Amino acid sequence: NANSADDIQAAATPYRVFYSRKNFLFPEKQQGPHRSWKQEVKYLDDMFDGGSAYMVGKMNGDHWYLYLTSPNQQALTPPRTPESEIDGPRIPVGTSFNPVAGNYHDETLEILMTDLDPENAKQFYLSHASAVASDKMAAEAKEARKEAINSLGGLADTVDEVDVFGNGEELDSDMLDTTEALTTEGHALGTVVSESCGLSSVYPTSKYPDARVDAYLFSPCGFSANGLVPAVSAEAEGARSEHYFTVHVTPEPHCSFASFETNVPSGQSGRTTTEIIEHVVDIFKPGRFSVTLFEAKAGAQNPYCMGDDDSNNWAARRLVDPVRGYRRVDRIVHDFEDYDLVFRFYEREGWAGRKGARVGEPISPTK
Repeated sequence: NANSADDIQAAATPYRVFYSRKNFLFPEKQQGPHRSWKQEVKYLDDMFDGGSAYMVGKMNGDHWYLYLTSPNQQALTPPRTPESEIDGPRIPVGTSFNPVAGNYHDETLEILMTDLDPENAKQFYLSHASAVASDKMAAEAKEARKEAINSLGGLADTVDEVDVFGNGEELDSDMLDTTEALTTEGHALGTVVSESCGLSSVYPTSKYPDARVDAYLFSPCGFSANGLVPAVSAEAEGARSEHYFTVHVTPEPHCSFASFETNVPSGQSGRTTTEIIEHVVDIFKPGRFSVTLFEAKAGAQNPYCMGDDDSNNWAARRLVDPVRGYRRVDRIVHDFEDYDLVFRFYEREGWAGRKGARVGEPISPTK
């Protein structure tokens, strides 16, 4: 629990540091160093040794920022960002082990979507979700009543009898609690939205019975979900068998945005990376979106894949299939010392939305 970089003795020594984000649409509304990428890089350089900063994508369009440190200071990497003028201690980067070696498969898939279809985005508003929940509850109650009547047989006539001496307080209390949960922001409506929009079926419980999703719907709109997805076979990945996915949605038309990130290995899900992308994109129906696949290179015997063309192209081969309904605008591949990065940017076919760049952050060099 170090309070600052000065408190080196109390700080953990990370093996590597990764920080990435899309360009902000409203950087002036951010806090602290997050108002610009330059300030963020300076902050990270002041904190860590051996960092390198990258911008992936069009300078005058949607792009993606990446900052990472290297465990091997002798590796051939682009010149590091100039050090801060403040000569203070930095947190060193560990070099004691190589977590990408062995059978552990390290990959992160990130889908960042903007210009969401306005009609489709209504499902992430509290008013719409409440209506869906009410309809669902009414349908379930009707079905339960039907099953109860069928099971009673000849006693069905007594179901409609009313106890004139009963006050129904317990039933009324339960109904009030349920009604309140389905008309206010919280986890109950978050679960309803997660199931109705199709998010829960990206990694379905039929294949992952121990998977857990914690979803939350905000008022008047907005959605967030975090999921834990255990490996199908714990032996396949040893102790590191837990994976995650996380989703955040801002549905307002002037700043509509949705993000999906996961480190569930594509081979484990039984679906291709493109199939996962299409499933997620179909939930949100964006006008434009970017995909980044950050994947450790294969080969425990050659962890840095020096001279190994097959390993160097592993991630690049994963994103070769087209995404139905969209045209690819950009495709950029970065070959790092032990990771591959593939960046792709798409626009919906026939999309008639805003064509100009939505950069948000200054693109001109700062003197």
